[in-house]
Amino acid sequence: MPGSSVRVRYAPSPTGDPHIGNLRTALFNWLFARHHGGSFILRVEDTDQKRYSAGALGKIQESLRWLGLDWDEGPEVGGPHAPYFQSQRLDIYHEAAQRLVEDGSAYHCYCSPDRLEEMRRSRRGQKGSRGYDGHCRDLSPAERDRLDSQGLVPAVRFRMPREGETDFHDIIRGDVVWRNDLLDDHILLKSDGYPTYHLANVVDDHLMDISHVLRAEEWLSSTPLHVHLYSSLGYTPPVFAHLPIILGPDRSKLSKRHGASSALQYRSEGFLPDAMVNFMALLGWSLDDKTEVMSREMLVHSFDADRIVRSAAIFDIEKLQWMNGVYIRQMSSEELADAVLPYLEKDLPGECTPVDRDYLLKLVPLLQERIRTLGGGLDNAGSVAEAASYFFLDNVNPRAEEILDRVREPETAVAALKRGLDIMEGAKEFDHEVLEEWFTAAAAEMGLSASRYFGMLRMVLTGRTASPPLFATMEVLGKERCVRRIEGALGTLAKGA
Repeated sequence: MPGSSVRVRYAPSPTGDPHIGNLRTALFNWLFARHHGGSFILRVEDTDQKRYSAGALGKIQESLRWLGLDWDEGPEVGGPHAPYFQSQRLDIYHEAAQRLVEDGSAYHCYCSPDRLEEMRRSRRGQKGSRGYDGHCRDLSPAERDRLDSQGLVPAVRFRMPREGETDFHDIIRGDVVWRNDLLDDHILLKSDGYPTYHLANVVDDHLMDISHVLRAEEWLSSTPLHVHLYSSLGYTPPVFAHLPIILGPDRSKLSKRHGASSALQYRSEGFLPDAMVNFMALLGWSLDDKTEVMSREMLVHSFDADRIVRSAAIFDIEKLQWMNGVYIRQMSSEELADAVLPYLEKDLPGECTPVDRDYLLKLVPLLQERIRTLGGGLDNAGSVAEAASYFFLDNVNPRAEEILDRVREPETAVAALKRGLDIMEGAKEFDHEVLEEWFTAAAAEMGLSASRYFGMLRMVLTGRTASPPLFATMEVLGKERCVRRIEGALGTLAKGA
């Protein structure tokens, strides 16, 4: 496939924040274009004035930039096929609609919204009934003149054939055939002068030389109409590829309860853009049956439509969190410290900020294996602030029963903590290897198992039953903070005596 022949587009409607399905479509188009050395065009389908949301386009562009999906033509970039806003191309669509009406491929429809609603209500549940009943399909010139004289502004509907079949080839689904008697006479141009998706996307894809249309599965049933539109307008249709639907783990429609969010929400929760790109690339495509972690360069090199599957893709937030953790572990300490710093400044208690970057660099290697997101995540699970808070707090204040969970005899626990306090106060070097040697010897001398003793120390020093390696944690916390926490624990046990 010659690289210069590939031109694909991402054509969002600015009606809200882009969700995972929208962005998967954008990513597949971007990867396809970059793999073939082609062009990725951003086109704004802003003709639905009722659902238009101010600020939505900015969020769409910000999401694409965050994910690294740069566009070759479109808003802010320009290009030879400008304008790239459909609301600025109305004259083009009016001319196309007029051509279709004049050659009989389309017709004026004067049906009011009330009549259409009544028609839908009366035909609800009827098998095999087409969406529109054809009321205006065969109006005589005199009838049209009468309706025009009443000041009624008609919509334009396409005249679909009522017999035979419509077939087309989809590079993912193969040959697709639809019975024409089941197809609807869809509106192409609304009475307010704005085109529907059907007319605008066909006209723009032709005029912008789009070679491949990679879009959501939901548009598969509209493709027979588009095929006829291409033919009636004398256009050569592009290559079609309808991407598989994305479902939740329970195979129901993807929603927020599955953890699906807008792209900018993922960013605020601390997901990395490269991890998001990797994860989304696997929602309906695969390199093979085993490779999951792939760099952006590897994805561009490997991506092609022949490995896009037909079956539904499953969105699994736990897999996304796992993959994000993999990418976090690939970062250098400097990179991770810079990445987590703003999240810590935002999420830690005020008493812990501002965060000292030099101190952060010491503890980052201890956290790197444990965190999955940089920010809040879902219920703050696995976030840096959650995982690292005890490194910044003055005290962690475990309860007496938590301290005694591993060493249940209060007298033994107090003696063990006092021994630890002596070790720490006498330590000239607060080094993790030296500390481990001293505390291991102390456990043996007191007849305590190392796991019980160290477990109690971990609770006293971190307030957690699990943490990074205990003595490395102690080294980062520092002598002063460790001594203060043991003294606090002894005070807590004394109150409970």
